[in-house]
Formats: sequence, structure tokens, C-alpha cells
Amino acid sequence: MEDLLRGKVLLVSGGTQGLGAGIARAAAREGATLVLAGRNSDRGEAVAAELRGTGTDAVFVRADIGNVPEAQAAVAATIERHGRIDSLVNAAGLTTRGTMLDTTPELFDQHIAVNLRAPFFLMQAAIADMVGRGEPGTIVNVISIDSHGGQAFLAPYVAAKAGLAGLTKNAAHAHRWDRIRINGLNMGWSATDGEDVTQRHTHDAGADWQQEAAARLPMGKLGQVDEIADFVVFLLSDRSGVVTGSVIDWDQNVIGGLG
Repeated sequence: MEDLLRGKVLLVSGGTQGLGAGIARAAAREGATLVLAGRNSDRGEAVAAELRGTGTDAVFVRADIGNVPEAQAAVAATIERHGRIDSLVNAAGLTTRGTMLDTTPELFDQHIAVNLRAPFFLMQAAIADMVGRGEPGTIVNVISIDSHGGQAFLAPYVAAKAGLAGLTKNAAHAHRWDRIRINGLNMGWSATDGEDVTQRHTHDAGADWQQEAAARLPMGKLGQVDEIADFVVFLLSDRSGVVTGSVIDWDQNVIGGLG
């Protein structure tokens, strides 16, 4: 352990499963104090208990972050318990499929609520605490490589994630003099719990879909949760120096490359 986050209070939205839980585990190994926010109490309590078993101060706060008051309450609960919030990861996300022609207003609103509005108001509440205390902080937004354009069946998802990419830069610019560093990660195709469910239920993929997909990719594997989580922890830590306003493509295909 390098103690990259020793003494830091970190809130992870979507910390109950998949990448969010992976980030929580990586942050715990680096000494962070953790608050996990999500909708599923059973999963959330299980991850928090797992982390406490390693000696980490970790709690779960139930919150449907698509609901603004509940998102704000997650930050408030973090501050109430620990007196502050030092870092935030917006890892919760919705990937429900929809094209330009079949997306309903309800589906569009769901994507905006979870993938864009929730990170906005979580950041707002966290930044308000940081600025109010006159202390620095770090935020990482999990975005998507699809923010560059994406597939036809991801129209509302792309709209929301592209908005989050722009928001990341705007917030970083606005608060650089407050020493609050805000960066984003454009995740590519990765082996997460959510992606497994999507591939099996939406795309009728078989049990070996990951192996088949990996064989078609340049690096011979999908993105791995532990690798992504370690990179997020680096961005949260002082070791990433002065970097802010960066939206980094975590992918093995190069946007704009041909052939």
C-alpha cells in the first residue's frame, strides 16, 4: 500500500457494484475513508461490510441519485459523519438502450437524471463544502468513450455523457483557483457487472462473450475493473499533481484513427 488516499474522505456514487465497487476497494487499499451511495441496500451494505473487514472506515448510504434531494443527501451524510468531503467519484450510470427514432421522452429524462444531472448536483454539494472550508479536493467523473459519438443504439446515453464531459471541463475551469481538481475518464468497453448483464439480456450474448470479444480487440482483452480503479485512485490522489480538466480516453481504439 502506498497510502495515496490516507486521511481522505471519499464518496463513491454507484459504489455498490461493478466499477464503483472496484474503485471503492482500490481506494480502501490506499487508505481512504469511504461512503458508498447507491440504490441497492443489500449490495451496498455487503460492500461496506467487506471493506470494514479490511480495517477501512466504510459505510453505505442508500440514495437514488437520479433524485436530486437524495443525491444531495448523500453528500450531506458524508459531511455529517466525517466533518467534510475531500473527494468524489461519480461512477453510477444508466446504459439503457435507445436510438434517435425509438427513444421516448421518459427514457431520455432517465439518462439525463442519472448520467448528467446527478453528477452535477453531487459535484455542486461537494464543491460547496470544499470551498466553504477553503480546502482543496478532487473529483473524478466516470464518463464513456461513447461521449465522442457512440453507437446508434445509445442516443440518450451519448447525449448525457457528452454533457458530462463538457461539465467536467467547465467545473474544473471554474474551480481551479480553489485548488479543486476535476477530471473525467472516458471508459471504453470493459468487463463490468453491468456490461455482463447488458450483453446477456440485451444482445443475447452467451456465457463466453468476454472471451469472444477479447479476441477481436487490439490488446486481447476488455478493460479491467481493477486497472481502471487504480487509475481513478491515481487521479484522486496528490500524485496526479496539477492535472485538472482532463477527460481521458480509457480505450484501445483511437478516436479519429482510420483503418
